[in-house]
Amino acid sequence: MIDETEKQQLNEIREEIDQIDAEIQALISRRADCAQKVADIKTKGGQVEAVFYRPEREAQVLRAVKARNKSLIPDDEMARLFREIMSVCLALEQPIKVAYLGPEGSFTHAGVIKQFGSSVHPLAVSSIEEVFEIVEKGDANYGLVPVENSTEGVVKQTQNELVTTPLKISGEVGLEIHHCLLSQQSSLEGIEKIVAHPQALGQCEQWLKNNAPRIALEPVESNALAAQMAQQDASLGAIASEAAAQLYSLNVLETHIEDRKDNTTKFWVIGSEATEPSGEDKTAMVLAMPNKAGSLLDVLSSFATRNISMTRIVSIPSTETKWDYLFFIDVDGHQKDANLAEAIQEVQQKTSFCKILGSFPVSPLN
Repeated sequence: MIDETEKQQLNEIREEIDQIDAEIQALISRRADCAQKVADIKTKGGQVEAVFYRPEREAQVLRAVKARNKSLIPDDEMARLFREIMSVCLALEQPIKVAYLGPEGSFTHAGVIKQFGSSVHPLAVSSIEEVFEIVEKGDANYGLVPVENSTEGVVKQTQNELVTTPLKISGEVGLEIHHCLLSQQSSLEGIEKIVAHPQALGQCEQWLKNNAPRIALEPVESNALAAQMAQQDASLGAIASEAAAQLYSLNVLETHIEDRKDNTTKFWVIGSEATEPSGEDKTAMVLAMPNKAGSLLDVLSSFATRNISMTRIVSIPSTETKWDYLFFIDVDGHQKDANLAEAIQEVQQKTSFCKILGSFPVSPLN
C-alpha cells in the first residue's frame, strides 16, 4: 500500500516526466524543421536529382550519439532511438524507397528497418537479382542484399551481381539471425514438409537432422515466402522469424533452431551514388589476377606494406574462364584516403580485372 508521502513523490516525478516529454517533443519538432530547411535548399531551383540520404553523415551522427551517451540507456539502444528520429526527419525531406528480397517479414526486411528506420518505404521483390534490377532502373532509391552468413558463407547470387552491376555499395548492416519453426500445426507430427531459403536450411541442418529426420525439406526463394506457404498449406512447416509468425498467423513450434547461436548475416546497401568518407570506413573490391605463382600474395602486399588491414577475402569461380577465380576483398579505409588510393592504383597494375565495389561507413548499429 502506497502512503501519502510516496504518492506525492510519484506525482512529482510524473509531472517532471510530463515536462521532459514536452521538451523532447519540442526539440524533435525543431529537428524536423531543420530537415525541412535542408530539403528546401537541396531542391532550390527545381533540382530533381538532389541526394537526401547521406550514409556517411548518418554514421557520424550515430557515432556521436554513442560517444556522448552517459545515461542508463545502453549505447546501442540510444543509437536506435536516434535512428528512428533520423528516419522520420529524412522522410520529410524525401521518402526513401528500398528494394529487398521479400515478401514482408523476411530477415532482409528486418535489415532494411534496422538500417533505414521505420519511416522508410520497403519494396519487396521476388529475388536478389530483381533487387539490383529495380535499383538500376531507378524504381527504388536503394536496395539491401545479403552478402554473407557466419554459418553458411557467401550468398552467391549477390556476389555474382556485384561483378557486373553499375551500382555501388554505400552501407553495411549486420543482423543476428534466429530461426523458428512455424506451422498451422501444434506439433511436428502433422508436418509433411519443411520449406525455407537454402541458407536457412543449411543454418539449421543439425537441428533438422536431430529433430525432423523423416520430414522432407524443400528450398524456396525466401523464409517469408515459406511462411506464406505454410499459412496456405497446413501440412507445411516453415523456417522463418518470430515476426513472420505474427504476420502470417502461424504457431511457433520451436525457437532458436539455428545450429550456431551467434548466427549473423551481413547485408550491403546498394545505390547509384558514391559515399563520401565518414572517418571510419571500409572499401570493397573484386579482383582477378594472372594464374601464376605468388600473384595473390603480390596483390595483398600492396595493402600490407601500407599497414592497411584486410577484413575479408572470399574467392569464387570465374564465370568467364574455367578454373580461374575472382577474389572479393574488403579493407579498412575509404578509397579517397591517400594511403588506400595509392594501394588501389598499385593493385590495378598487378591484376587483370579490378573493380571497386564501393566505400562505405563501418556501421555504428550493432
